[in-house]
Amino acid sequence: MTRGSAALRVLALGALAAAIGAKAAPADDELEVLPVQGNVYMIAGGGGNTTVQIGPEAVVVVDTKTGAVAGRLVEAIRKLSSKPIRHIIVTSADADHTGGNEQVSKAGTYVRLLDTFDPRGADRNASIIAHVSVLERMSGAKTPPPPDAWPSDTYFTNSWALFVNDEAIELVHIPAAHTDGDTMAFFRRSDVIATGDIFTTTGYPRFDPARGGSVNGILDGLNRILEIAIPGENQTGGTAIVPGHGRISDETDVANYRDMVTIVRDRIAALLAAGMTLEQVQAARPSSDYDGIYAGLGGATAQEFVAAVYRELAGAKR
Repeated sequence: MTRGSAALRVLALGALAAAIGAKAAPADDELEVLPVQGNVYMIAGGGGNTTVQIGPEAVVVVDTKTGAVAGRLVEAIRKLSSKPIRHIIVTSADADHTGGNEQVSKAGTYVRLLDTFDPRGADRNASIIAHVSVLERMSGAKTPPPPDAWPSDTYFTNSWALFVNDEAIELVHIPAAHTDGDTMAFFRRSDVIATGDIFTTTGYPRFDPARGGSVNGILDGLNRILEIAIPGENQTGGTAIVPGHGRISDETDVANYRDMVTIVRDRIAALLAAGMTLEQVQAARPSSDYDGIYAGLGGATAQEFVAAVYRELAGAKR
């Protein structure tokens, strides 16, 4: 392939990705309900994507968007099912994934399977489940959200599991990725993974070193998704991936994203080893052949991503 044809291919892929992203990304004040597969739906718009599992017993919700759209999120969930909202799974402490926690929880009902002691007393709101680091981040914030928005059930191991609506739901903790509290939810029977912000289709990845995030942790998370996901015929279809932001994806989308992050990271590492400053590395544009696909869609910009990777690698070098 010639350099010119390669450039045209990148531009064409960028245009296609932008068109797909535009279709799958409603306006900030608009919510769009999309079937994923099995018993699982995605509600886009109003912050991070929300994943909803419905069935004969209850409703399980992954992420609750921003507080501004919490009421409409509850309405959208009620249109999918009249069963009680039993569990809310939180993928990180980010406000665009947890802003509706309190209202969605209060719209639900926690159903105990046995008449045993409940440490929450008379509280029967839907449980909010997250890695313990999310509770620490939310409760320890400079301006913390209301306590009713905090996780009521936490885990501290590498994984946790639920069984709801005749389906196993595996919670997988990815340390030091987008943050130190990232959880992915794998709906086994429906074959759907809700990734949170470990994977997005709306730009380069964002990771927050101040909250334990790292580019290598992002790669660990992407590789974990690829370990779980099984593609369909001709590497399309199969396991469905609900990203933190953006369109419904499959294993190939995640593999392409993982390869991009790896290549750009390694290019930056080589430039750093050659003694270049951050400004020189940014001027060299190590992500240029991917900018047409990932830049300008609402996630991290190329400059932000390059700077974040450079600072992490430079810190590790010292």
